[in-house]
Amino acid sequence: MTIVLNSGLYSPTVKYGTAQNVSVGAASTQSTVIGTAGQTPNRLIRLCATTNCRIAIGTNPTASATSTLLPANVVEYAELTPGERFAVIQDSAAGTLSITECVL
Repeated sequence: MTIVLNSGLYSPTVKYGTAQNVSVGAASTQSTVIGTAGQTPNRLIRLCATTNCRIAIGTNPTASATSTLLPANVVEYAELTPGERFAVIQDSAAGTLSITECVL
């Protein structure tokens, strides 16, 4: 289900599931594996970081200075295949990345 905001943008309405925090630092750090490989369907993941950071998704990802930018204090949603994980690295300062599985 989605809600249409006054701006015309869509916002997913979800229940929050399992959450984890990953430290954001000068070296790429991986989250724990989300779901189990082979499960279906894909997972909707809510991301929010306390600092500007770069993220990557995969079975063994490494975030770098050219990975996708996640601005500080912005909620972002991403689709993840079960068995994958996130990698994160700071853009300018250390912080924390919150990763929450969403239940539709």
